[in-house]
Amino acid sequence: QVHLVESGGGLVQAGASLRLSCKASGRTAEANNMAWFRQAPGKEREFVAAISWRGSQTEYADSVKGRFAISRDNGARTVDLQMSSLKTEDTANYYCAADPRLGIGSTYKYWGQGTQVTVSS
Repeated sequence: QVHLVESGGGLVQAGASLRLSCKASGRTAEANNMAWFRQAPGKEREFVAAISWRGSQTEYADSVKGRFAISRDNGARTVDLQMSSLKTEDTANYYCAADPRLGIGSTYKYWGQGTQVTVSS
């Protein structure tokens, strides 16, 4: 199994920046394709960003393009989400996900428990 632990969430003002980090442990050889999702109260979980195992391929939701950047450090077993120009609508619980596939896919096998991001006006 792969264990994922998110960190870096918190309360920030609109327009601020925040960096989320996800650390993988266990069978990290299966944490190849990795992604971030988010879920706000009363809303469905939505895709935010994904990155392939070597970082050469990335994808972003239209709502965060130009503002968020996903990156990974395989030596440190972490994947980060740099969030800039935060908006109140970015408020959500952010989840880290991983899958054994090397490239970006549509399904993920492993999930973290989430870290809360709250953006105030």
